[in-house]
Amino acid sequence: MQTKILYLIPFFLIAVFSNIQSNDFLILQSTTSTRDSGFYDFILPDFKKKFNIDVRVVAVGTGQAIKNSENCDADLLIAHHKESELKLIRNGFGLYRKEFMYNDYILVGPKSDPSFLKNNISIESALEQIHNHELLFISRGDDSGTNKKEIGLWKKINFLPNPQTDKWYLSVGQGMGASLNMAVNKNAYLITDRATWISFKNKSDHAILVENEPLLYNFYGVIPINPEKCPNVKYTESKKFINWLLDEKTKEKINSYKLDNQQLFFTKIKN
Repeated sequence: MQTKILYLIPFFLIAVFSNIQSNDFLILQSTTSTRDSGFYDFILPDFKKKFNIDVRVVAVGTGQAIKNSENCDADLLIAHHKESELKLIRNGFGLYRKEFMYNDYILVGPKSDPSFLKNNISIESALEQIHNHELLFISRGDDSGTNKKEIGLWKKINFLPNPQTDKWYLSVGQGMGASLNMAVNKNAYLITDRATWISFKNKSDHAILVENEPLLYNFYGVIPINPEKCPNVKYTESKKFINWLLDEKTKEKINSYKLDNQQLFFTKIKN
């Protein structure tokens, strides 16, 4: 009996090893908004079930996610700042960019609305009011996609806040959740993505003041990392993931994701 058991052990180890090998994984560098909203917990089990490939998400600001990708610490990147994403491709680290979904940014602030921002019809006029009245504003200041978007919106009104001289403008170097908490606690204004706002529990007396305009659209792109720059990248598996992400069934799944009966992400409309 003992001899038979010893004889079977190598076959058992081979079976276990084969199972580990088949359970492959991808490293996905990602913006925080997709993770914090629960999006990955919602969709990634479907990918694992179909391909037996885990996706290990590293969620940081878009700027850091791109740096990590350039350090070859990624197989894939999902971000939401197109200009930075295209620069990654131009530098040879990304192969191509596929835009696969969008949501939008919003300006939130005190419900009491001392500056009557709700009467403004555009984010530009709202920022003008904040600037002119020196209303307390929280900026993530962390080189994230949201931070880059916010800076771009200030530039639209030909003004760039300086936290050293503009005391009403606080650049906190924090993620979206921490920045929202600070804005609520300080009765301040800030720009956030809608998905994070919907899932945020500590809204207190804050509300959406400006929303639903083209300047506030927030598009997400997925990029496979170039194996010529990063030899250990899992390109074949990455391609499977991207094809799955762009599949009509996955798009339906993305569109079905809701919190508090509100849809968080929308798949890109075909031209």
